[in-house]
Amino acid sequence: MKILILDGSKIRELLPMADCIELMADALSALARDEVHQPLRTIIRPPNARGLLGLMSAYRGGERGAFGLKSICVFPENPSQGKDAHQGAVLLFSRDTGELLALMNASEITAIRTAAVSAVATRLLAREDAHELAIVGAGVQARTHLVALACVRPIRRARVVARNMEHSQRLVEEMQPKVPFPIEAVQTNEEAVRVADLIVTATSSLEPVINKEWISGGAHINAIGTHSPSSREIDSATMAAARIFVDRRESALNESGDYLLAAKEGVIGPENIAGEIGELLIGTKSGRTSQTEITLFKSLGLAIEDVACADYLYRKAQAQNAGHWVDF
Repeated sequence: MKILILDGSKIRELLPMADCIELMADALSALARDEVHQPLRTIIRPPNARGLLGLMSAYRGGERGAFGLKSICVFPENPSQGKDAHQGAVLLFSRDTGELLALMNASEITAIRTAAVSAVATRLLAREDAHELAIVGAGVQARTHLVALACVRPIRRARVVARNMEHSQRLVEEMQPKVPFPIEAVQTNEEAVRVADLIVTATSSLEPVINKEWISGGAHINAIGTHSPSSREIDSATMAAARIFVDRRESALNESGDYLLAAKEGVIGPENIAGEIGELLIGTKSGRTSQTEITLFKSLGLAIEDVACADYLYRKAQAQNAGHWVDF
């Protein structure tokens, strides 16, 4: 038997952002229709380790059925060394025999699909005329979000801010040739956010990086950086003011510091989660209700997103005889 091995460069070639956006919409719709079995992720967080290990598994039934597992290490200090904070692999297994079918670079899949899910949420929730983009953070996700959000809204300008101005400037130099709108590196989070009607927070911060006072009425926020109960990027006032959407309620109520810390302060509760993105896609929940309300999508990342990408990549690689096929 041969298995497929895909490195990051081949994944980028086989999984264009525009295709991944539609793929993620389909996967989240399947989740909302109860076609997916997905337990909460398992986190291994040793007290003295520099990072953590997350295990994310899912099964999807139907025509595109598959078992999958992402084993991912998250090392927040990696970007300072020029490395992605996410390191690991996505494994795809046959739904019929359980045999291993593929081993794929998890960092690249995570980078593309996370931004693609934000694009799905933005397409559903942002105002049609939203065009001023602010990104807090200058890492891998900042780069993929520039591309993804431009697929769904007519971006006219992007402002990027990070703790290290050199990182923001490096992002501008790298990404400006790849997008048709100007990108500007700015000094402060407030300077980036105040003018924006589209906001992305993509940091590893433990404390809020935006303030409700900076956010314009009608803005849409994609909060994608934090993934633990003890860390958050969004201040409680913004959480209380926003119409909140999530990728999955169970995940948000158990894993999202943005939600849990605001709930601990008593400013929000489960009733403040207006819906899952998949519920919007299949029409069982409604999204934005006015041009002036703030909408917020809290993304934690789901195993079904990784499995859907892996299954798509496997089928495409088969059809094109692409990637490395090795005896196993």
